Amino acid sequence: MSHTPARRARTAAAALAAVAALGLTACAGPSVGATSDDASADAEAVDWSQVEPATEITWWSNHPGQSQDLEKQYIEEFEAETGISVDLVTAGADYDEVAQRFQAASQTDELPDLVIASDVWWFRYHLNDQIMPVDDVMEHLDADAADFQPALYADYEYDDQHWAVPYARSTPLFYYNKDLWKAAGLPDRGPKTWAELEKWDRSLKKETPKDGSTFGLSTGPSWGAWWFENMIWGTGGAYSDGFDLTLDTPEALAGGEFVHDLFHTSGVATLSADDNMADFSSGVIASTIGSTGSLKGALDAASFEVGTAYLPDGPQGGGTPTGGTGLAIPSSKTPEEQLAAAMFLEFLTNTENTAEFSQATGYMPVRTSAVESDAMQRTYAETPQFRTAVDQLADKARVQDDVRVFVPGADALLNEALEQIVIEGTDPKAAFESITPRIETAYSENVEPYL
Repeated sequence: MSHTPARRARTAAAALAAVAALGLTACAGPSVGATSDDASADAEAVDWSQVEPATEITWWSNHPGQSQDLEKQYIEEFEAETGISVDLVTAGADYDEVAQRFQAASQTDELPDLVIASDVWWFRYHLNDQIMPVDDVMEHLDADAADFQPALYADYEYDDQHWAVPYARSTPLFYYNKDLWKAAGLPDRGPKTWAELEKWDRSLKKETPKDGSTFGLSTGPSWGAWWFENMIWGTGGAYSDGFDLTLDTPEALAGGEFVHDLFHTSGVATLSADDNMADFSSGVIASTIGSTGSLKGALDAASFEVGTAYLPDGPQGGGTPTGGTGLAIPSSKTPEEQLAAAMFLEFLTNTENTAEFSQATGYMPVRTSAVESDAMQRTYAETPQFRTAVDQLADKARVQDDVRVFVPGADALLNEALEQIVIEGTDPKAAFESITPRIETAYSENVEPYL
């Protein structure tokens, strides 16, 4: 695989009438299947000034950060302001379930007018010609797209256009139990390096419950391969260089060996059977990696003081990937429906609402003006844990490896290899070799022909 992503100065192909089936196992998620006959990237540009917005639209969400009540509040305010009604549908429990439902509905009249589009799903929506570029309609609405945090908005850029806008955006954070940290005689901060956490393990183990551990994690699609990027980067490795897989390099293998040792040799880490954030909030594990979107829930649930910190570095540095979800507008909807959806999208992500959403969930404010607002400055002063993600974004954010976010099914396959290493104790070389040909096939059949 030798291509770099088209979002970095490569030209995308015209419309995809159909894309070959992925041919992977069910765990790899839906294939990049055939698209709606009504959708076409060759359609003429819409003169939005001549379009009257629809009076009813449907929004598919999984309510990130337990935000359903807040989303309903936004809908009520939007309906009062515009007269446009919004039907909020719980389309899945997580990003992957929403995506699977959206894929299944792609050739039906059941498509929503606005849909959650996570970091590992929006690109295949684009490849399928299932979503429209938002630049023109955002400009028509004077939505001030330049005010979006550049690193977050750029995640949706491809072929010089943006295919979604940021909504519930996050980075992984290092969470730690300040009470256990104090009892262990440790400084009130996260470990600067993974080696430092291993050094602290002996002191922390004495303070954790019998069935607990110093550090705990969960795996799963859209999760495991996300946090592991920090670790593989920390050993100088990566999933890919552009679209060229690099899982066989000594640096990448060292990342796999590190996480293997974390669970099977040093015993610093344990695997949560269900929810690592629940185990953390209950005091079973002393520290974990969680999304910024889990912050409010952790603060509410924990009986101890919650600490947040940057992800630790490895011997070769590290970094943190951005993640979470944006909002996209299906390309097959009528201009009237698309305009109404864009109006609601702009409303959801305006300065006031994105600040409120951040305060309620822990997700990052997606607009620069919201970060700098008086409301958020008060929040950071009162609850400094909320500031960690914003600072980490500026100091440590790194663009995700292309294979994970651009190749359909690759995220789930990377997580499969990670679970082999973590759960079964498989040698990292064998685990990575088991998924490499399937990722290469997914790329050659579902991405390369359309670049």
